[in-house]
Amino acid sequence: MYPKQFARRALLALGLSAATFASLGVYAQAQHDGSAAKPLRVVLIPADGGTEDGTKKDFEPIFSAISKSTGLVFDIRVGQSYGAVMEAQCAGAADIAFYGPASYLPTHKKGCANLLALAVKHGQSVYYSGIFARIDAGVSSIKDIKGKTIALGDLNSTSSFAVPVAMMIEGGVNPVRDAKAIQLTGSHANVLKALAEGLVDVGGASFDSFEKAVNQKAIDPSKIKVVAKSAPIPYPPLAIHPKVAPEVQAKLRDAFNNIDKMPGISKDQIRGYGGAKVDGYTSNVSEQEMAAAAKMFDLVTDQVKTDIMKKASTR
Repeated sequence: MYPKQFARRALLALGLSAATFASLGVYAQAQHDGSAAKPLRVVLIPADGGTEDGTKKDFEPIFSAISKSTGLVFDIRVGQSYGAVMEAQCAGAADIAFYGPASYLPTHKKGCANLLALAVKHGQSVYYSGIFARIDAGVSSIKDIKGKTIALGDLNSTSSFAVPVAMMIEGGVNPVRDAKAIQLTGSHANVLKALAEGLVDVGGASFDSFEKAVNQKAIDPSKIKVVAKSAPIPYPPLAIHPKVAPEVQAKLRDAFNNIDKMPGISKDQIRGYGGAKVDGYTSNVSEQEMAAAAKMFDLVTDQVKTDIMKKASTR
């Protein structure tokens, strides 16, 4: 059981005051049932450089359609960071959470989360991370990153931190020892912005975020090159707290499997990570396949994270 201090920190990270609730302990320990009195609390990782309202709008049509179909009621919020969302679910303050595989796996290991659904696009539930560089930075391969400045996203992000760092290490580059400097920017969008503004030479981000930045004209693709592309990564999952009632979980899984056929939602409104359009969702997901993805960033140990944080704090 998680102590009240931990639960309080998770609530504050969501912008909530413990005084809002008559009993913090009860709130943190009891999962909600989806009734009007106890709506299912959905907590999302922060938008990729967008606003809290923008992130909620990406998912509201989906949960609204599920609500009309099943009668379940949802309360959708956005955490201040990936870590805040992880803490909220382990404190019992989130019934459903959305985050990347690198955040899901440790949360699942603690017994706080199980897979609920993954987005599907073109018949697959995968996406890609990449290492990008400015054309004028003189970086043609991972080995060329030595001596350069690097931008990374949130420490708990799969595709703007864990996978790019793992690719660097596998490619013979120790970011702590070999990089001139490291910036932890907090999001994919900020990584790409730092590249676009010439503040760094190299950055790690998802290809979804790169394409989004190009489409929004936030970056000039003629000035940025792809240095490396990752192997397929399982799509960021929606995860459910194991203590949510089995009958509620069954309703949710059936709903996500049929979201693309539900009335009250158009194909254009079915969105996933970063607000990207997806074809639908599937609840036919495998914990084993998600666990296998951990091998992609086994090299990114807690010590590596600590060392990168120290280097990033050095000016």
